Amino acid sequence: MTATTTRRLALIGMGRMGRVLAELAPERGWQVVARIDSSGNDRGRGITAESLAGADVAIEFTAPRATVANVKAAVVARCPIVVGTTGWNDALPALAAGVGEHDGALASRLLATAPGFDAHLVETHHAAKKDAPSGTALTLARAGSQSWHGDIPISSVRTGNVPGTHELIFDAPFETIHLTHTARDRRVFAEGALVAAGWLIGRHGVYTMRDVLDTHVEAVGA
Repeated sequence: MTATTTRRLALIGMGRMGRVLAELAPERGWQVVARIDSSGNDRGRGITAESLAGADVAIEFTAPRATVANVKAAVVARCPIVVGTTGWNDALPALAAGVGEHDGALASRLLATAPGFDAHLVETHHAAKKDAPSGTALTLARAGSQSWHGDIPISSVRTGNVPGTHELIFDAPFETIHLTHTARDRRVFAEGALVAAGWLIGRHGVYTMRDVLDTHVEAVGA
């Protein structure tokens, strides 16, 4: 693929994130060749090689109950897929085995954090978000627990139209450390999904966002 080649993108799920991606993708050099909404896509049946229209990669933002079927359908159609949906990570190991069998590719979100004192994580999202805790919160807590050797409790808040805030709190008798990430606009998630989609083209296997970020860090340091 040359620098001037237009990359072809399929969008699975045309909710708020799908609409943001449809608007942003052309600005980032992508041609949106398919828009697959929830209607007519029962259990992934609407995702086929034909409906994906030759996309180089797909990005999925739907609901946790639909994600596994959507990914399986994309893999069968031989289309790499970036999953932006959270709340379905329990199904990832079994799904990864299936992806390997079909020589497909999958990318999902993974973040890491640092060890500390007593720790607590507070995540806040808009009132319409269905999963609680969020997938990102669970991943942050899991990553922190592995280094810190203890469970990190999570508090979930669902209110208003907040795109997403995650606050990791390390508390000691004489000091408190707050690590906060605040998303001001859903475009930040769309930007990340497009970066992952571009990175995924030509790769095979199951990846997390950590793989994407590590590659970019290595490239900067080279």
